[in-house]
Amino acid sequence: MIRIFLPAVPLLLAAAPAVAQSQQEALDARYNRALAAGYKALTLCSAIANAERNAGVRTRTPQSVQEWELVGIYPTLDPIIRDLPFEIVRAADRRVNHVAVEWASDMPPRYARHDAGEGCKVLPIGAPVPAMDRWPIDRWEKVFNEMHSAVPGPLDDTGNAAFTDRYGEGARTTAVIVKAGSFTRFTGFAEGLSGEPQRTWSVAKSIAATLVGAAVQRGEIDVNASAGLGIDASDPRRAIIIDQALRMATGRYSDTPGNRTDPLYWGGETVDEGAQNWPLVHPPGTVFRYANNDTLAAIAAIKPTFAAHPPAAFFAKLEMNQTVAETDWQGNYVLSSQVWATAEDLARFGQLYLNDGVLPSGERILPEGWVKYVSTPSGPQPDGPFGYGAGFWLMNKSKGVPPDTFAAFGNRGQYVVIVPSRQVVIVRRGEDPVGSRFDIAAFTRDVLAALER
Repeated sequence: MIRIFLPAVPLLLAAAPAVAQSQQEALDARYNRALAAGYKALTLCSAIANAERNAGVRTRTPQSVQEWELVGIYPTLDPIIRDLPFEIVRAADRRVNHVAVEWASDMPPRYARHDAGEGCKVLPIGAPVPAMDRWPIDRWEKVFNEMHSAVPGPLDDTGNAAFTDRYGEGARTTAVIVKAGSFTRFTGFAEGLSGEPQRTWSVAKSIAATLVGAAVQRGEIDVNASAGLGIDASDPRRAIIIDQALRMATGRYSDTPGNRTDPLYWGGETVDEGAQNWPLVHPPGTVFRYANNDTLAAIAAIKPTFAAHPPAAFFAKLEMNQTVAETDWQGNYVLSSQVWATAEDLARFGQLYLNDGVLPSGERILPEGWVKYVSTPSGPQPDGPFGYGAGFWLMNKSKGVPPDTFAAFGNRGQYVVIVPSRQVVIVRRGEDPVGSRFDIAAFTRDVLAALER
């Protein structure tokens, strides 16, 4: 095993000010601390274990993860997370077994468990981890790869500018890849990184829509069929179809804009507990409401197909060899956010759409017309500069960008931009802190202009 602890900090909550904290304030503060510990445990586990999955060497250190993924997160968790002591435990085969993060003196640590081939999953608050044979600490090898590379070419100025403040003050770019046709025209990584897997955040929603498309191609589901929500056939939610779930138009209530689902992501809740049973507040198909729970509903609808066609098999077909779709602790895929992938793997994902869902081998894995389906704003639309299709954002209103451009967007600056008319894929990975934003429309416009030079 390896034990890494930050400087000791008190594990009990700070004393209340002159006026005693209310019971609810104390409860909320304790719960936020538990969520922060779950966030930290899962992020450390996933970043390190997924980077080591195929690399063969230790390419991420805990210090690197704390510098990139654990900075500038949700304001309620950010001031808590950095000082929580943690332990990375390795099994006898040297692989990460789990990460433990202490958060309260009267409760067990928060655990994120690594299962080989399945990534990491955060366990419920208070859950133990099984006993195991640990790797002796004196055999730990501190090995990681630090590099910064960029391929010379006409995109140098624009590509390298992504690592500055040109496209957003405070934005923190970790990787950029530009592909035109089947050729890679630019590759660049932030210093200290070399293209290791990062959390895709909501880019996973576009991956989820693509898995739905693969099931349609195999004849296993119909996007116009019921998503299976509700208790029984008499439940009005049974009328919600998969298409409406992909288009964020189920009409269900969500408690926050974007429906953040913190209890599922960091608290140890399961998809079945938290995502499926929200009530209707609008007729299905009439109102756009961006919600993690809608994507999770679409994936739940195709869950029976995963026994024979798991996401890992789909990624293997695309040679997305370092991509891992993670699950809750009961094995349900959290495909609204919890996918880890390299920038290169996401470029291959974008290339699939440039090729109209056909692999280089000639095998069609997405239906004919699926590109048009996901990039057509046929449902209710969001306010703001971007439209929405089926699991993908649309850049049809962005000045200087071809109107057929569509993209996968994710929190903290994850972007996969697909421009069919130009046969271009642009991948930008980031760890942008809360309050900053990378201008992907301007970057896309400048990249396309540079490709013309």
